[in-house]
Amino acid sequence: MAGDLFDEDFRNELSDVSVEIRRIHSLADGVARSISSGFRSALTDGKSLESVIVGVGRAFADMALKAAFKPLETLAGNALEGLFAGLNPAIIPHAKGGVIATPTYFPLGNNLGLAGEAGPEAIMPLARGPDGRLGVAGGGGGVHVTFNVTATDARSFAASEAEMSAMLLRAVRRGTRGS
Repeated sequence: MAGDLFDEDFRNELSDVSVEIRRIHSLADGVARSISSGFRSALTDGKSLESVIVGVGRAFADMALKAAFKPLETLAGNALEGLFAGLNPAIIPHAKGGVIATPTYFPLGNNLGLAGEAGPEAIMPLARGPDGRLGVAGGGGGVHVTFNVTATDARSFAASEAEMSAMLLRAVRRGTRGS
């Protein structure tokens, strides 16, 4: 976009930095909770200063190990996700139609079909018409009926009103018969 001050790569890097800052903040909160919990235990439970320091040291070691293994955990998770994504590709529905632009295999009874091998091909939904035949479904447009009335004056136009109403009713019934 012309009005953007920063490009998308910079915004992505800034987002990554923001995630790391939140992670560091979370670690710092954990350290502070461990220290205050340890000293609180020493004062209220009568623990020795040595046991408090050992407990705080264990908490630090636990947090350090979690932080050290986080990138490995993320890497393994991404690798597994990529593996399973390759085995289970995204399903793209074509109930309303669509275009196949590249060669694509699909189940066809007991065989395997191939579409798009010679260039883009259209997928078009089918519908039964008023006569019962199967054909390409319409684009969703309505039915248009046009009446041309020739009248010499207002009285003759009013006299043809009943005939026009009957013709319109027949057209509507014919159009809705196949629905």
